[in-house]
Amino acid sequence: MSRLRHIAITVPDPWKAAEFYMQAFGLRKVGEADSATARGVYLTDGVVNLALLNYRTDSAAGDERGRDWIGVHHIGFWVDDVEQTRRAIEAAGGRHFMGEVATDAGAFYEVKFRDPDGVIFDTTANGWGGAVKDPAGPSDAPPSRAHD
Repeated sequence: MSRLRHIAITVPDPWKAAEFYMQAFGLRKVGEADSATARGVYLTDGVVNLALLNYRTDSAAGDERGRDWIGVHHIGFWVDDVEQTRRAIEAAGGRHFMGEVATDAGAFYEVKFRDPDGVIFDTTANGWGGAVKDPAGPSDAPPSRAHD
């Protein structure tokens, strides 16, 4: 079975974006890149690697990115405390986009934000179906449900 362990996001300034994700979520830097193709910073939560990249040329980035571009839309963070995380996100320069914590205990919800570059991400303390918060332990995720 394959396991998702790497997500790449293109950003204008990888180091500025890295500061946001380290401050807001406690990710740690595990590497940097500065090649003819791209500049970048690599972060991790200990399980998944987040690559923050700034491509040097259109050909290195791939085809033109416009309204019809298909790619990473948003990423999600399973957090211990959404309100505490919201304060950290806003202190780091992020802003609330949509959604609130569900009032019914255990109900599925996502609270969406934008990072300082406009990248969308969501947070939840209840997880996603099929996901495991702690890879060493059992799944705490609710049954799988559709979400955007």
